[in-house]
Amino acid sequence: MHIYKFRLLSQEHDNFIRDIEIKANQSFEDFHDMISGCVKLSGNELASFHICDQKWNKLQEITLIKMIDEDEEDDDTKHIEETFVMKESIIRNFINEPSQRLVYEYDFLNMKTFYIELISVFKQKDEGTYPRCTNKRGDLKEEVISEDFIEDDAEVRSQLLQDFEDLLDDTLEDPSEL
Repeated sequence: MHIYKFRLLSQEHDNFIRDIEIKANQSFEDFHDMISGCVKLSGNELASFHICDQKWNKLQEITLIKMIDEDEEDDDTKHIEETFVMKESIIRNFINEPSQRLVYEYDFLNMKTFYIELISVFKQKDEGTYPRCTNKRGDLKEEVISEDFIEDDAEVRSQLLQDFEDLLDDTLEDPSEL
């Protein structure tokens, strides 16, 4: 069995790297689950893989769930990408270049984007569990907001609210000024 080794990089965090090994016959849903686990994502949000060319142009989309029913599509709808479902999509059927590129997007309301590149293919040497994360560097920690900023922000909000209430009281007391 062949093993594909992918490297994940984060769009927002320069020091973030994950290397994931996955069997050629495993699904993109297995890949998604491994990414969610090793990146510490909740796994409860929608996600998509995009198979890309060498310039990162998206060619095919592999979604967590089926997004569009063929019966609902109209003739005017033109899809830029072909769309597939993760649990039905086997890795080897989509990886066709030595350094295949993919984009993984997670949580469309609070988007996290990862750039993925195939870095090697080799024959399975052991009976270990796949997929597996073989290299972890960096975190996706949110930027820490200083306590001073939070206190200043609360003060500003409080002052604005007070100013608004004063303005509202003045307007209600003297309707002739409207």
